[in-house]
Amino acid sequence: MSVARRSLTVLSAAVAAVVLAATPATADPGPPPNSMASMGDSITRGFNACGWYVDCTSRSFSTGDDSAVNSHYLRIQAVNPTINGHTYNDARSGAKSADMAGQASAAVSQGVQYVTMLIGANDACTSSESTMTPVSTYRANIDAALARLKSGLPNAKVYVISVPDIHRLWYVGKDSWSARYAWDTFGICQSMLANPTSTAQADVDRRNRVRQRVVDYNTQLAQACTAYGANCRFDNNSVFSYPFTLGHLSGWDYFHPDTDGQRVLASVTYAAGFGW
Repeated sequence: MSVARRSLTVLSAAVAAVVLAATPATADPGPPPNSMASMGDSITRGFNACGWYVDCTSRSFSTGDDSAVNSHYLRIQAVNPTINGHTYNDARSGAKSADMAGQASAAVSQGVQYVTMLIGANDACTSSESTMTPVSTYRANIDAALARLKSGLPNAKVYVISVPDIHRLWYVGKDSWSARYAWDTFGICQSMLANPTSTAQADVDRRNRVRQRVVDYNTQLAQACTAYGANCRFDNNSVFSYPFTLGHLSGWDYFHPDTDGQRVLASVTYAAGFGW
């Protein structure tokens, strides 16, 4: 190869490298939204984040307005004040994936430009392993909700958030008498949290199967979001993978995020989201 040709090849490679480096890893999300809604369950409602068995929507990681949490809403407001006051928390404590289509309809009626959805903990956290939502049913419920959003809010950005690792919930709380007492007294997530100190193989296997169900839910969320198209973003399991501690959980039930847990949830999810 001649010197001139070799130099041209090197130059072309350098130009290509610069172009690739300048290309964003994900599509430009566009301008920050002027309105938003949150879909989900008690986590999105901020349940037990400020008191005894009450919703604390002001401390929701998504649409809350408490500065200690610094929610998606407040982060967006900092760059787009127009969103001020245009938020809706459509989540419901106790909700499962089957409730998402109804919540999606609420978001559509509100005409919002941005929607967050965090759902699945109650599909896996049931009274027993046998009563968990089947994966195929979960996916059908998610598809129905996303279809409603896509038809009613075709230009809205939809952020699908992974289900937390409830096996880690067991791990961080199993050695705490207070956590074990709350789990047993209130019958919390017995599919995972029954017999929390047991090392019997049957209990170990049960916990692993319940965790796998959550993994399978998250796989379905990722696939459903991809099928939705460019306006949907999945958090790439940022919530599922986050190593939360007992200190991130409400001292009322050792299950729901406390204020610090909601703050971490807001930070982790926003960083993995649209990036306004």
